[in-house]
Amino acid sequence: MRDIAEAARSAGRDAEAVKLIAVSKTVPADAIEEAIACGQRRFGENRVQEAKAKWPALKERHPGLELHLIGPLQSNKVRDAVELFDVIHSVDRPKIAAALAEEMKRAGKSPRLLVQVNTGDEPQKAGVLPSETDAFVGLCRDKVGLPIEGLMCIPPFDEEPSMHFALLAKIAARLGLTELSMGMSGDFEKAIAFGATYVRIGTAIFGARTTNDD
Repeated sequence: MRDIAEAARSAGRDAEAVKLIAVSKTVPADAIEEAIACGQRRFGENRVQEAKAKWPALKERHPGLELHLIGPLQSNKVRDAVELFDVIHSVDRPKIAAALAEEMKRAGKSPRLLVQVNTGDEPQKAGVLPSETDAFVGLCRDKVGLPIEGLMCIPPFDEEPSMHFALLAKIAARLGLTELSMGMSGDFEKAIAFGATYVRIGTAIFGARTTNDD
């Protein structure tokens, strides 16, 4: 998107450093095909089961697509997630970390992994608390052997997102993590200013939805 490149330049960043994930949850395959025809190659889904119904055929028809899991991951969906997704943004508890490590070894596959951080300490939202992120990333790396590449957050919808983006960037820098998945249709310019490397945009591409997580 031109707006992403402009936001990157305004922040003094290389536009190529910011990657667009088109959030295709609830979007039918024909609409996704239109986005692919326009050159989009990265897509994000919230639910493993929905992705499993849509994406194997799409990926077979269009080699080189990159599929991201941006919603919560349940332990009983780990096998399917490792099989289907190229990047998983929602590693958030020891049980999931252990299950991912076991399945990745069994399947011989290595999806790229990010830890979800609950920057707003919202009880209804998945993610590791900011105060526990260092220890959890350490567990993933040292005890479980997961190659964590970055962090992801979804700020509270009723708060200024910039402070959440700044917090995530600070934690990532402290841990030596290079990928930051943050920013959606309404706030991606701010996220880019704070160093986002992935922005997750659905509404601006596929139209309005009834949820607020894209």
